[in-house]
Amino acid sequence: MSIFEIIGPVMVGPSSSHTAGACRIGYMGRKLLDEVPHTARLLLHGSFWATGDGHGTQEALAAGLLGFAPDDQRLINALALAKQEGITITFQEIDLGPQAHPNSVKMQLEGLTRSITLIAASIGGGNVLLQEINGLPVAISGTLETLILWHQDTPGFLARITAVLACMQINVASIRTSRVDRGETAITAIEIDTPCPEEVTALFKKITFITRLLVLSPLPGF
Repeated sequence: MSIFEIIGPVMVGPSSSHTAGACRIGYMGRKLLDEVPHTARLLLHGSFWATGDGHGTQEALAAGLLGFAPDDQRLINALALAKQEGITITFQEIDLGPQAHPNSVKMQLEGLTRSITLIAASIGGGNVLLQEINGLPVAISGTLETLILWHQDTPGFLARITAVLACMQINVASIRTSRVDRGETAITAIEIDTPCPEEVTALFKKITFITRLLVLSPLPGF
């Protein structure tokens, strides 16, 4: 572990897990929605709900939804700023079950053209883990460039994707596919070691089974 994993990132305090991590989760949610949210329903689990008031968790989540980094001084006023921007944010307690990390949140975000539901956890030292997108399990840390593909589950899909990456000499750190059912909607998340060239996304967009493609850059501070 690095010293930054122990003491946390450069941030507006007081807590690396409840504040910096929460901000990164909100930031990730905005990036995945890929537009400014106009409604955000945030369901807080465990200590995110029980002790979040004292650690600025709600302000931090709102700051992330506004696109602020954990060290942005505007974080402490994020709820008021979100209201000024016309973003309606509500908070509620939820029990995600005994398997859920104590610092977890379920985010239901709506923009002008799309909506998305995410479950993520702040796992310590400002690190986060995105665990679910629209009900499908993922494992995205936000520390690496990540390609997220919404697509139809079809034979040979991963072979096509990995062939493109191999031709462009892009090293894959991890890859995971989750699906609703055989032949139905699926999500593939690919963490790579280098920034994704535009040529790769252009080639991916020619694959008819892909309904949406998003390149998630490393979160602020990584």
